[in-house]
Amino acid sequence: MTDWTQQTEQARTWFETLRDRICAEFEAIEREADSDAAFEYTPWQREEDGNPDPGGGTRGLMKGKVFEKVGVNVSTVKGSFSPEFAGQVNGASTDNPGFTATGISLVAHMANPHVPAVHMNTRFLTTQAAWFGGGADLNPPIAYAEDTEDFHARLRAACAAHNPTYYERFKKWADDYFYIPHRQVHRGVGGIFYDHLECENEAAFERHFAFTRDVGETFLDIFPRLVRRRMESEFTPADKLTQLEWRGRYAEFNLVYDRGTLFGLKTGGNIDAILMSLPPEAVWS
Repeated sequence: MTDWTQQTEQARTWFETLRDRICAEFEAIEREADSDAAFEYTPWQREEDGNPDPGGGTRGLMKGKVFEKVGVNVSTVKGSFSPEFAGQVNGASTDNPGFTATGISLVAHMANPHVPAVHMNTRFLTTQAAWFGGGADLNPPIAYAEDTEDFHARLRAACAAHNPTYYERFKKWADDYFYIPHRQVHRGVGGIFYDHLECENEAAFERHFAFTRDVGETFLDIFPRLVRRRMESEFTPADKLTQLEWRGRYAEFNLVYDRGTLFGLKTGGNIDAILMSLPPEAVWS
């Protein structure tokens, strides 16, 4: 079995650096809106019986004038899956339930309903296998074709730089994944979602790590531009109600279907960090 310790550390360092850059950019947007909101960082330590070094992470949270609630979490954990969960994870089994995982996860809920909410995460996991996964998707309560096209155009370009098949494959994966069956609606206007980019060797690790870094860079480039485009838009009480009703759908997906939520709960993650994706306010009619 390959020892992926060094590669896990490389990925962890990148995710933490990306976190710092994203948080700085979001705080800069708050300053442009005459807000002094800033991220508060809360470290947490994972616990697992019989594991002296289970890892942990840091939850970053900001509530401001533009970002009503935004969480940016980075975690690096290791241990063993429970027997009932091990068989559901790529490369793990009841005989070999060990894992390591490092990643960044971000969800932003915006004060202005014309500004799209967004989700982004990238991660590196090892079991008996090693792979990258992640993606980014746009979730506007009030959709604008211009914003959707610009978001997808940047993701399309990032994918094309690595593999001509990536964008169509990963866009469809996002469309299929971010769907609420009981409502028969999509959670938003999509993006890309990928998983199990297998690292059979060091060359594969470098290739997939480069793509994963570009996903992060793409997000950092395009999403702040969309925020600045819409954050001063006038909105009505009806617009706000539309946003709150849409947030209810978002909460339903994350609590019922989201694999990241399940993974965090099944591996002893920090509850507040796992559920930071939930909106600060929502309504159900």
